[in-house]
Amino acid sequence: MNPPRQRLPAAERRESILTAAAEVFGERGYAAATTDAIAQIAGISQAYVIRTFGSKEALFIATAERVVERVADAFRAVIAEGGPQEQIEPRLGEAYVRLAEDRGTLVTLLHLFTLGHDTGIGPVAREGFLRIYTILRDEAGLSATRATAFLGNGMLVSTILGLHLPASTDDPAVSELLGSTFRENTALVTELFGSATAANNT
Repeated sequence: MNPPRQRLPAAERRESILTAAAEVFGERGYAAATTDAIAQIAGISQAYVIRTFGSKEALFIATAERVVERVADAFRAVIAEGGPQEQIEPRLGEAYVRLAEDRGTLVTLLHLFTLGHDTGIGPVAREGFLRIYTILRDEAGLSATRATAFLGNGMLVSTILGLHLPASTDDPAVSELLGSTFRENTALVTELFGSATAANNT
């Protein structure tokens, strides 16, 4: 007789749901994602997903808050390392690029910030965006102008990576755009995203 399979603790199952949700929301977007698809990837029942989070909206909000927390933690880790102030922005940019290597993180953020009109998700999106802004201004020491410019460039970074543009470096316009956007991190972006996105486009 086979021994009974051990059940994961509730906290671990919740974490596995959030990980699967980021993957599904990242692939399909908020509207097309289903709790059934998330449950299948997490290896649990759809009923358990609903019992844990209540609804797809609540699950998306929890996933988005987790993603924002990852960005906040990554930026704070850079800040905690110290170093010359003039190097802080390139290092924050590199930290974000490495986070965006997880496509679920990248696209969940993109979807979150396009849902500002939604009565349930909008407040979460605004709070998350402003949280990142205040970390840049108050903890990283950027001026309001530099923090705003960093966020603007971050949105451009997200769009470029979301479009898989690093796979098209044979196009001179793409190469120029990557160099202007990522500057000292251009080689890193090409290394992390070029071959992967090219494979996805074949």
